[in-house]
Amino acid sequence: MKWTDDRSDNVDDRRGSGGGGAIVGGGLGTIIIAAIVFFLGGDPSAILSSGVSSPQRTEQRQLTQEELNTKEFIRMLTKENEETWTQVFGQNGMQYRPARVVLFERNTDSGCGTAQSAMGPFYCPADQTVYMDMSFFSELQQRFGAKVTEFTVAYVLAHEMGHHVQNLLGTLDKTNEARRSRRYSEEQLNRISVATELQADFYAGVWARITGDREKSFIEPGDLESAVNAAEAVGDDNIQKRSQGYVNQESFTHGSSEQRKEWFMKGYNTGDIRQGDTFSQLTR
Repeated sequence: MKWTDDRSDNVDDRRGSGGGGAIVGGGLGTIIIAAIVFFLGGDPSAILSSGVSSPQRTEQRQLTQEELNTKEFIRMLTKENEETWTQVFGQNGMQYRPARVVLFERNTDSGCGTAQSAMGPFYCPADQTVYMDMSFFSELQQRFGAKVTEFTVAYVLAHEMGHHVQNLLGTLDKTNEARRSRRYSEEQLNRISVATELQADFYAGVWARITGDREKSFIEPGDLESAVNAAEAVGDDNIQKRSQGYVNQESFTHGSSEQRKEWFMKGYNTGDIRQGDTFSQLTR
């Protein structure tokens, strides 16, 4: 992908700052989430707040040149998300409020509790912030078979920004209310979760299309393929096969590899936020 000259000031790089110690008390539930639901979305408060931070601190250190380059890359991607979603919201008579992005290592404080690397990238609605430990991408390649490129990172960030869009539109409020209402079975709640995640994939596709139209040559040959490859790698069926050796479709929370590819490409091909009603198709 081609870098632009745009940079956002809404990126907080906490790497090297001497973060807190490891989470204790998360128990088996956290381990299962980390291994199977590795691509966290929506509101992670219940999971993150279940752990307790230990008081140990890591030593501060200087960031490497590679890490500084990564920060500039994330600042660029964040700005391109801000510009695209400001444009989309404006065209639909709404005002977009940018999300913040926090880069961290091991763990850090978030509005949803203590964030830790094992959870993967996630969006916290409470403070409207995306949290990313870049070591996730090594895990994505080594454990789940994705070929990681710059556009892989762009897709993951765009997916989490998709959750921010859902938050601004009130979608996350509705899904969280459904969980709290106790009117739905576990299977029905899983379908709601799948619809939520696939819609975030759809929004990532919309972002890629509109950004590519605005910034000529931003998307280069092979970029879409790497995004699709990452989407397929974090499909529930692929993760379950690799982690437990079999697939249980009723336990899906993020969608199959094929579904994730389908909705990302639908977002890209239409470029129309109004075409992303995953809920009417998946929760009937």
